[in-house]
This record gives sequence, C-alpha cells and structure tokens, in this order.
Amino acid sequence: MTDDHAAATGPGEVPFPDARVHFGIFFQGVNHSTIWSDPASGSQIDFETFRRVATTAERGLFDAFFLGEGLRLREQDGTLLDTDIAGRPDAIAQLAALAGITERIGLVATQNTTYNEPADLARRLAGLDVLCGGRAGWNAVTTDNAWTGENFRRGGYLDHALRYERAAEFLRVAREIWDSWSDNAIAPSRHSPAWLQGDIRPVERDNAHFRVSITPTLPRSPQGHPVIFQAGVSPAGRDFAAAHAEVIFSPYGTNFDEALDFSRDIRRRLAGNGRPADDIRILPGTQIVLAEKQSEVEEKVRWVLENQITGATALSLVGQVWGRDLSDLDPDGPLPQDDPVDSAISGTRGAQRDGQNRLEIAQRWRALAEEQHLTLRQVAVATSFRSGFRGTPGQVADELTRWVRHGATDGFNISPYQVPTGLDEIVDWLVPELQERGSYPTAYTGATLRDHLGLRPPTTRR
Repeated sequence: MTDDHAAATGPGEVPFPDARVHFGIFFQGVNHSTIWSDPASGSQIDFETFRRVATTAERGLFDAFFLGEGLRLREQDGTLLDTDIAGRPDAIAQLAALAGITERIGLVATQNTTYNEPADLARRLAGLDVLCGGRAGWNAVTTDNAWTGENFRRGGYLDHALRYERAAEFLRVAREIWDSWSDNAIAPSRHSPAWLQGDIRPVERDNAHFRVSITPTLPRSPQGHPVIFQAGVSPAGRDFAAAHAEVIFSPYGTNFDEALDFSRDIRRRLAGNGRPADDIRILPGTQIVLAEKQSEVEEKVRWVLENQITGATALSLVGQVWGRDLSDLDPDGPLPQDDPVDSAISGTRGAQRDGQNRLEIAQRWRALAEEQHLTLRQVAVATSFRSGFRGTPGQVADELTRWVRHGATDGFNISPYQVPTGLDEIVDWLVPELQERGSYPTAYTGATLRDHLGLRPPTTRR
C-alpha cells in the first residue's frame, strides 16, 4: 500500500481492494489468558503441543509461528504467580526442532537485545535461518527493569532511555554479521580448488555498547537474513520500528479506528526514514472466538471468559491491586471492604498496571461494582483487557477483510485461547470464508518468510 494510492481514493471507496489477510500464530510466553483447565488443553512444555499448533497453522497457510518468551517467571508480592501459564523451553531451540517437521511456515523467536550479545545471538538466529531454508524471524524486544536484570551479570543497569539506543546498535551489528558473507562465498562445486571463492568480511565494532571482533561463521540464508519483528508502540518504539523493523507486532487488534491511526502514523514515520510506505507489515495481536451460528456467539464468548479468568485468577488480579493475598475471599462475593495499601503497583507481573496507584483503581472498581452489581470475579473480567473478534466465520471474515482493505493493518497475529486445538476452528471455518472473499491465499507462493509477507530484500542489501 502507498500513501499516493490512499490519497487517490474517494469517500467510501476501498483504498486497497486486492489486499489479503496475513495470519501468524502468537504462542504466548507467560499469561493467564490461555485456558489450561479444560480437558482439551495440552501441556505448555511438551513438544507435541508445539508440533500440533505449528502444523495446524501451516495447514492454514499462516505466514509464521511466533513464540513469546520471558526471561523470568512472573511474581506477585514476592511469590511466584502459580495461576499463570509458564514453562517455555528456549525459543530458538524449539523453532529449530519445528524446522525439521515443517516446510513453509515462518519461525519467529522473541529474543532480548538488552540481555544478549550480538555476536552470539546473531549467529544462533542465522543458524536457525540457514537450517530452515530462510524461514526465520526475530522479534527484537528490549527490557529496562531491574527485576528481570537480576538474572544477569549487569543487572538492571540499563536506563530506560538507552534501551532503544542499545537495540539499534545491536541490530546494526547483527546485520553486519549476517551480511559479512558475499552471495557467492561458497564454491558451487566440490571440484573447485577451495570451498571459499567469495569474500567473508570481518566485523569490528567498538563503542559504548559493544566491543566486537569477529569473522562470522555462517553464510546467508535464501532470504538474506531473518525478518525483523518489533513490538514497541511508545513514541520511541515507533521511531525504532520505522527505522529498523520489517514487521510490527502491535496491540491494536480490536478497535478499527485505533488500528488505522497507528498504521497511518507508522507510514508517516517510514517516509521520514526514507522508506516506502509499504516497507513494513503491521500484524496486531488478537483473539478470535468463532461460533457456527449467531445465536451461539455470546455463549461461546462467555465460556472463554469464564475459563480464562477462574476464581483463583480473579483473586490474584484483584490482589495485585490490593497488594495482599486475597485467597481467603470468595471470588463470587464482593470486592474487599478494606482499602489497598497506598503505593504503586509492582511491575513484576507485567506492565498493564505498572506504576499505577492502587487506591485510585480500587475507587473506580468499587464504583463499577456498585453501578452494575458485580462480584469480585465479574469486576476482574470487566476490567481485564480483552482483544479480538467474535462472531460467525462469515462475520469475522468480513471484518478482517475490511481492516486490511482499508489499511488499518496487514493481518493479525492470533493468540489462541486454548492450545493445541485453538487454531482448528480458525483454519477449518474462517480461512475458507476469507478465501471465498479473495482476501486470503489458497497456497503458499514462496519458500521464505520474506516471500510470505511480501517484503523487499533486507534494507542493507538494496
């Protein structure tokens, strides 16, 4: 899509009538939204779960299998959060195993630029990319909190303002490592006098962030190097994405107007970096709940919510605000009568309420509970952020098609509410509806992740 194309359309016209929906599967790292108590739910650690999800996604012509990853288990008031889904093996190790049993789907690893070093991580990501024939991607994330940093030698040393500065330099070094082998570096025949016929350039870097002196050991993959994903949506994160990313994993997968505003902002920032407006793919995270009949939709949505936020999870969520253990309360009773402690909420459980004032939240929740006659658990459900689409397959197909053809997004990273079966209805019900509308592919047309996403060659190679 281009700004010129968008500007040329009149009111009511569809600016991108031929746009197709891109799908990825986002297999979350730690969370409480994946239903684990249902008999159909599988292990979060066993390889069979990952195999089933990845092969189902590939059957559904998804572009990518995208792994979330956390560097530390989440805590609440100094205690491990035992209502969370947790226990992921290393993302690159998982994806290397999946590379051997899949043929086309992209394999995206979340890896941290704050607590890794570029010479090591670039080599491991390049190894995955070479092994899977150019299907690898890297979700480059940053961390600035000391809580995570306690696991590492340098601790929480990195100031918030420096995290994207380090990340940008990390990416520059990684790309230089990936580009160090010329395209014709390896001799085409065993009859050649030597295996090396092209160039391998050493990489030297010495600055405030890194000291690197390396002769890289791996050739380029068929797609040049792993596709760069990025998930920050702060002003600094948007600038970073416009300068460096090829795919953005955004949180705007529910409200159309918010998604469209974000998309337009990113396209403007791309232009400011000398990049074409269609040089990036925006794939927000979302959840999709389908029912075969309209009369069944609300019942299905209610079942999902009730299983995502169990009584124990509700007590934990409200306890995060009150600052104490509420396990002695009835989740189907009222909110606590006493006030929470007067302090900011810890970020050890995630950033959703990081730093917010407990008393102010409690006041809002009590007003909501009184107005709508809600129990503690119902307040937890009502105040938890829920993203996504609900409806019959035809209704959801119409809405997703509208989003991509009006430029709000290029597709979606789907977080299934259940694994490993959560994609079955999407692949079996929703994908055919999208294909009937001409807004979803009927076959893979390329071999690499860059091919699937319709991306240009890496910026360093243009």
